[in-house]
Amino acid sequence: MSLVLSESWGRYLAGEFEQVYMSELVAFLDEQKAEGKIIYPAEENRFAAFNETPFESVKVVIIGQDPYHGANQAHGLSFSVLPGQKIPPSLRNIYKELNADLGIAAPEHGCLSSWAKAGVLLLNATLTVEERAPGSHQGRGWERFTDAAIRILSEKREHLVFMLWGNFAHSKADLIDVDRHLVLKSTHPSPFSAHRGFLGSAHFSKANAYLIANGYDPVDWSPACTQPQLQLGLD
Repeated sequence: MSLVLSESWGRYLAGEFEQVYMSELVAFLDEQKAEGKIIYPAEENRFAAFNETPFESVKVVIIGQDPYHGANQAHGLSFSVLPGQKIPPSLRNIYKELNADLGIAAPEHGCLSSWAKAGVLLLNATLTVEERAPGSHQGRGWERFTDAAIRILSEKREHLVFMLWGNFAHSKADLIDVDRHLVLKSTHPSPFSAHRGFLGSAHFSKANAYLIANGYDPVDWSPACTQPQLQLGLD
């Protein structure tokens, strides 16, 4: 597995690549590749969340669990799918809440790359998954890496907004200094739980109000795809 991480994040996370857990994770992914397993997202997109949103540009962090496990969906940004793909149910509810909160109409695509470029770190806790096997790469080391990223943001930056949707994301709250940052919690946007707290949460407007109050420009939450369709293949 090639490890391509932008310099902006590399200065904070380089030490993680020297840890035993990372060597074991790389060995596991190389073994999966040798066995002919299909892994998503494609290798060049595994660090897309970091590379599209530099450390200094982060304003908001949205934490997902693991990538989509269907063909040509995942491209390294949580909740986002490549252009031309069907919008997943959870993202449809995100768009529904965005419209109710800020009046932004839902687009016909599910690509959130414009959010990433606007300072929204779309971070999955686990950065890879085997095709048609949700959760298959959990507990292999990615969580230690992404926890380190959350912890460093909490320690080195001020006045960020962390959106924690669902119980899994809530478990990351202990990594965040609530005296330095705003933590917004709700149920997950999944159709199974969105009506129990996500819909009506007004997280998008709350985030922008907090950012403005602390000297940041607000996030433009209008979803626009700023990249061409990528071809995902075998790793």
